Formats: sequence, C-alpha cells, structure tokens
Amino acid sequence: MHRNNLNSVRSLLPGLLFAALWASASAATKFGVQSADPLLLANVRFMIAGSLMLAFAYGFQRSRLPTRTEFGRLTVFALLNTTLYLGAFVVALKQVSAGIGSLSTATNPLLVTMMSAVWLGRSLRWYEWAGIALGMAGVGLATYPLLQNSYATVPGLAILMAGMLCVSAATVYYARFQWSLPNLVINGWQVMIGGLLLLPFTLTFGSAAGSHFDGRFWLSVFWLIVPVSMVALQLWFFLVRQDAVRASLWWFLCPIFGFFYSSWLLGEPITVHTFVGTGLVLSGLYLAQRDKFKRP
Repeated sequence: MHRNNLNSVRSLLPGLLFAALWASASAATKFGVQSADPLLLANVRFMIAGSLMLAFAYGFQRSRLPTRTEFGRLTVFALLNTTLYLGAFVVALKQVSAGIGSLSTATNPLLVTMMSAVWLGRSLRWYEWAGIALGMAGVGLATYPLLQNSYATVPGLAILMAGMLCVSAATVYYARFQWSLPNLVINGWQVMIGGLLLLPFTLTFGSAAGSHFDGRFWLSVFWLIVPVSMVALQLWFFLVRQDAVRASLWWFLCPIFGFFYSSWLLGEPITVHTFVGTGLVLSGLYLAQRDKFKRP
C-alpha cells in the first residue's frame, strides 16, 4: 500500500512541477519589467534562449537544419507565437497584474476551440459556446476590482487579449502541419526568429534610458529561460507522451499557482472576485473541452 501511494505521488510530481513553473512566468516577467523596458526584456530573453536551444540541438543532438518550406512555416509560427504573443504579454504586464497574466493563459484553449471551429468551418456546440462565455466572464470578473485599484489598465488588458488571440492563432496554425523536426529545434528556431522579428520594434519603440540591467533583471531573464522555457516545456512534452488528455488537466492549476505567486511575491490583492472569476474560467475551460476528457 505504501509503495502504491509513493508511486502515485511520483506520477503527480511532473504535472505539479510543470504547472508551478509555467505559472511563474507572469511573476518573473513582472519583476523584469520593473528594471527594464518590456521590449528589451523580451528581446534579451528570446535571443539568449534561442541561441542556447539551437546550440544544444546542433552541438549535441546533431539535428538537421529546417528545409526552406519548414523555415517559412517556422517564421509564421514565430511571428504569431513569439513576436506578437510574448511581445504583447511582456508589454501588457507593465500595466496588468501578474495574476491576471496567469489567468489569461488559461483562456488559450477556449480561444483555440473558437478559432479551430472558424478555420474548419464547423459550428460550435452549445457547451463550447457556454464554456467560452464562462471563461471570458471569469476573466472580466477577476479583473474588475484590479481596474479600480490601479493593478490593471484597459489598454494593458487590450494588449494582453490581443496577444492571447495571436497565440491561439499560432496553436491552430501549428496543428495544420506534420512536423518532422525535433521539438527542441522547432522551439529554438521559433524563439530565435521571433526575437529577430521583434528587434526592429525594440530598436524603434524600446528605451534603454530608464532601464537598469541589475540583478533583478538578469534573475528574471534566467528564470524565464531555464525553469520556464526549458524545464517546464520539457516536462510538458513528457506529460503529453504519457497521456495527452491528463496532461491538459494540469493547465487548470496554472491560474491558481499564478495568483499565489502574485500575492506572495508581488503583494497583489486576492479578493472574492479573484476566486469566483478563476472558478468561472476553470469551469468554462472544462465545459468547452469536455469531449476531450471522455474516455472510450
């Protein structure tokens, strides 16, 4: 009995660690933008992370280079997933709480459901519409008191939601193709290309004048690259290989961890609106994807 309980705990650890690390991205980004311009933070992170992943892929794994067609697809994916989404996410967190940043990521499967239906020309079922409506209502409810207390702004939320639309489009676009490249190569190139595409915007609109490349900045960059981009992503691939359906359930914990970090590390408020709004988002997430969780 004791051994079975120990094995059960061990089987849960990768999922718990993934949710805890992935949710920490918002708090780490919030710390980083307190020291430096958001676009500078994003570009430094992308260029370093892309270089490290590609160096490992080609230096140790001896992976092949993408073909011209694959480079084209990677560029579109990078534009949507890295340049536009992560660029918008970093800029938005200058004006939005880290907790709301984490909660917004939970809406990604809802937006993907909606975009996939439009892309494939199928009608959404009633419970999918209900799930999307619950999720959006939950974000609005959790955000409302933060707008009153200057922990979020309307422009910041608009930028955040625009970024969520971009990453949802990136997910739908990525799923259109059969990729033969290793995951590390795909991730390395899309981060590197995304950083290169963001560079003109950083040089034009970014400001180094008020930026301080201090210990807080570099700790933020390190955390976003190693625990988030590398460790959490590899844990996600491991979970998907074990059971894709169960893997998706770990996304439900990300907003909970995210609000915990925002309160503990940043002193951001947690109210009744936070709990009820998060509950609505999680309920909508399950409702919109309930077909996925049905076992044959």
